[in-house]
Amino acid sequence: MSTNGPVVGLAVALGVGLLIGIERERRKGQGADRKAAGLRTFAITAVTGALAQTLPVAGLVPIGAFFVALLAAFAHWKSRSADPGMTTEIALFATYLIGVQSVIAPALGAACGAGLALLLAARSRLHRFATQLLSEQELHDGLLLAALALVVLPLIPSGPIDFLGGINPRPLGAMVLLIMALQAAGEVAVRWLGTRGGTLSSGLASGFISSTATVASFGSRARAQPTQTAWLAGGAALSGLATWLQAMLITTLLSPAAAAALLPAALAGATGATIGGLWPLLSREPAIETKPPSSKGSALRPREALLVAAALTLVTLLVGTAQHRFGDAGIHISVALAALADAHAPVASLASLHAAGSLSSHGFVRGALLAISANTLTRCTVAALSGGRAYAVRVGAALLASLGLAWAVATWVSGG
Repeated sequence: MSTNGPVVGLAVALGVGLLIGIERERRKGQGADRKAAGLRTFAITAVTGALAQTLPVAGLVPIGAFFVALLAAFAHWKSRSADPGMTTEIALFATYLIGVQSVIAPALGAACGAGLALLLAARSRLHRFATQLLSEQELHDGLLLAALALVVLPLIPSGPIDFLGGINPRPLGAMVLLIMALQAAGEVAVRWLGTRGGTLSSGLASGFISSTATVASFGSRARAQPTQTAWLAGGAALSGLATWLQAMLITTLLSPAAAAALLPAALAGATGATIGGLWPLLSREPAIETKPPSSKGSALRPREALLVAAALTLVTLLVGTAQHRFGDAGIHISVALAALADAHAPVASLASLHAAGSLSSHGFVRGALLAISANTLTRCTVAALSGGRAYAVRVGAALLASLGLAWAVATWVSGG
């Protein structure tokens, strides 16, 4: 350890103790109900932890930890408050450990201290989130997602499987989990954001499931309520942003190298879709009244997520077969045809081929843009059939501008 190591660690520990202590001092209260630990106690505890780590005395750190824990337990036992809680006592013990960590790794100790202070300061917001904003169903959905991520996903085999055409099922499982998480996040955002943000965020969230279905749904509403056309078209355009984002997410899961190659074009396309989607805000279109979705039903739709994974597997097999028999021309034809219904599965199949070394980065980017181009044609047609001329013009302009920017950047990056 360098000469300045203990000094830096002690200084960080003191700063962390003061930061946490200031927050606790404000919560300490007055009179008989006041807490035992405040600014000075927390600062001294952090420095004590740092000294215990610095001094060359064997076993001093665990002895100090036991002493701090004993004092915290005694303070809790002596508290006269009707509802004393244990936050201050646990925070005091954590502050001692952060003081120890500040000597071992000052940067990590500072980060832990700032994080603890922020967590303590956000008490009211966290309580409101847990008791008022978060519904019982949303809590259930969150627990289900955690179980799928921590229990089910690790059990899925990791490695190519012959009868799936060499596809690795682990990324497919991760993609199903990702889609379900986006479903839940989208529903919560729509309910919280309300009027303007509700329509726009609804389009973005729904686009992660199906941009084409989103365009059709919003088109039907625009035909029934023409005064809302601008905002509904903005939401439909943001579903195009979701297409670019999900294409990048899926590609990153399956082939990070392919994702790096696609990134410039995807950023350009996402920028165009974002501008088109937020245009009602920029042009100060009048606000519309939208009813927030109910929080009673589950936001998770595992059937849709599993169907996306099944479609991805099927398209990957078809594209691989087409490449084997007809070369690159077969890839482009099969990708374009598959993308008329959905762009994500063809992009994922191309990423799988790239990961397997069967497709170059240049070929992947052109194939991915071809897939999104074919799907854009479908969405523009759907917009015209479902929402009428005004809606179709707005949606088509946003989607085509997004696509044009993507192709222009891809062409420039590849050198023409």
